Amino acid sequence: QVQLVESGGGLVQAGGSLRLSCAASGRTFSVTTMGWFRQAPGKERECVAAINWSGGSTYYADSVKGRVTISGDNAKNTMYLQMNSLKPEDTAVYYCAARHIVSWGLPPISPGNYEYWGPGTQVTVAS
Repeated sequence: QVQLVESGGGLVQAGGSLRLSCAASGRTFSVTTMGWFRQAPGKERECVAAINWSGGSTYYADSVKGRVTISGDNAKNTMYLQMNSLKPEDTAVYYCAARHIVSWGLPPISPGNYEYWGPGTQVTVAS
């Protein structure tokens, strides 16, 4: 089992920045891929960014490309999402997710491909 806890969400003005953190515990040694997802009211959960730890390949949604960076600190078992130039449409609950199953090439972006989820952290961007 892997436990995930997000932090760093909050209220920010448009154009501002936030850094989300995802602390992992448990069987973290077997995690191969992690991702950040978000879900706005009335919308489906979507992948914002994901990273395949073994090869280092990353995925970014077109809507955030150039504004966000996914990274990790193995020593702290923590993944980050640095978000800059935030827009009101970035408002959502942000979740981190992890999977054990090995993925080759680009990381998967479908929520169904991830086994473990954090409870989420709210990000609100005011216009």
